[in-house]
Amino acid sequence: MRYRRAPIEIESPEELGYDAISYNLAESSFRDRRLSDYGINTDVGDLLLQYGDHRGVPSLREQIAGDAPGVVGVDDVLVTAGAAPALFIVATTLLEAGDHLLIEEPNYATNLETPRTLGAEVEPLPLFFEDGWSLDLDLVEKRLRPETKLVSVTYPHNPTGAMIDLATLERLVEIVEGHPEARLLVDETYRELAFGEPLPVAAGLSERVISVSSMSKTYGLPGLRMGWLISRDPELATPLLAAKEQILICGSPINEEMAARVLEARERILPPIKATIAEHLGIVREWMASQSTFEWVEPEAGVVGMPRLSDPDSVDLDRFYDDLLKQHGTYVGPGHWFDQPRSCFRLGFGWPETEELRRGLDGLAAAAAGASR
Repeated sequence: MRYRRAPIEIESPEELGYDAISYNLAESSFRDRRLSDYGINTDVGDLLLQYGDHRGVPSLREQIAGDAPGVVGVDDVLVTAGAAPALFIVATTLLEAGDHLLIEEPNYATNLETPRTLGAEVEPLPLFFEDGWSLDLDLVEKRLRPETKLVSVTYPHNPTGAMIDLATLERLVEIVEGHPEARLLVDETYRELAFGEPLPVAAGLSERVISVSSMSKTYGLPGLRMGWLISRDPELATPLLAAKEQILICGSPINEEMAARVLEARERILPPIKATIAEHLGIVREWMASQSTFEWVEPEAGVVGMPRLSDPDSVDLDRFYDDLLKQHGTYVGPGHWFDQPRSCFRLGFGWPETEELRRGLDGLAAAAAGASR
């Protein structure tokens, strides 16, 4: 395999340096937290630091499986060091050079780069601003082939904040089930950040569906490095586990224990997170309505949206992005991070503090005005 660093990684806030950014609107998660912020007991002095259960500590897998009680079993869950390894495991288990993959675009780099590196034929399922970033099920059905091994979607969607309803998800599952070689991957990292009732765990709908999620985005705990995949397909259980064992052997008992404690307390932890996100979405909504330089499709879930310049030809994009950071201390995720035009960008409204969000939005307006042609 020949690896290539993606722009989103090269230009990420952690690579640039958080101290270089005053108003970070580039992040795709809730704001980073300490376990003490959630009142989590972090005493692990009595925890035996042995090689752990290769599938993940049972108490954590029980919490994850509990999102689909009676459908997803504890042994259907495979814990990984974040969602990225889960996506890597799925891609390397299911895809080989020449295999066909259908994937939503725009999308997060990990979902795209690993299949490309494997030599798979990556065919986009394009989502368009003008269509409200909606998924075209007729296009999915049309582009499926006998050699299609995987259909990959992300809901709630990153980077647009788009959402589908249960009927659409169920129809998508039916379409994939009609092709015997294909499986459906649903990256549902933001599932718990639905603005209304969350979708069910997608893997609970069919053995042909694989769900992937993590602790990073919803809970603001990317440093915990904790994610998982769920598959109810008995034919995949052994190869998926073998992939994890060859890459990681097992996870950290400390991290898995901490993750289990967080999920045990999520009925207490999630409501204030969702309240903050709703407040911040309202701030961005009001700001978008107050100006005409930018336009967006308002997110339907999650913590990100993808605005664009209403008239991109009227703005010097290089100067816009340069001034945005250097003059106004504001950082967003430019469109090229997602193979999209640089006239659009990912705006994260869950990560910044409230005043930082307001100042970052002011910086966007000022940078666009200063870079006007």
